[in-house]
Amino acid sequence: MFTIHLHQTTTLTPEQYLAGLTDFGPGRAKLFGNSADNYLKVHHRGPADADVTEGSGGIWERLHYDWSDPNRVVLTTTDSNLWGGASGHTYTFTRQPNGTTDIDVVVVRDGKNLKGWVLGFVLGTIGRRVLEKAFENSVKAIEARNSTAREARAS
Repeated sequence: MFTIHLHQTTTLTPEQYLAGLTDFGPGRAKLFGNSADNYLKVHHRGPADADVTEGSGGIWERLHYDWSDPNRVVLTTTDSNLWGGASGHTYTFTRQPNGTTDIDVVVVRDGKNLKGWVLGFVLGTIGRRVLEKAFENSVKAIEARNSTAREARAS
């Protein structure tokens, strides 16, 4: 099992990042590069949770999203072709006095087969930068989306 800690500071509010994180519509790959539209399937969506299958490049996982705590979102892997056990993601939001938000993410990868174990090891060591870049890109994409929406409302 491999655990990776990621951090970003953003101008987004926790609610704005959450809106992007839980946008399961077409074009999700523009926000999250590892979530291709052809893998995306929403099995259930409630007011504070969702059951979604997503992935890309031959890797998929079914995740239970829980955003009942406004400062934390927990994604628990319930099925996958690679990940099992304690796999998932936890996003924690901390509002800063200057109006920014710190987003901390803990990614746990528990391979359920040899391919999952090897990929988890690679991600937990030399591949960590790939996850950092993907997280950084998601924050930037959601910031850009919110900036565009704000400009459209101002016009």
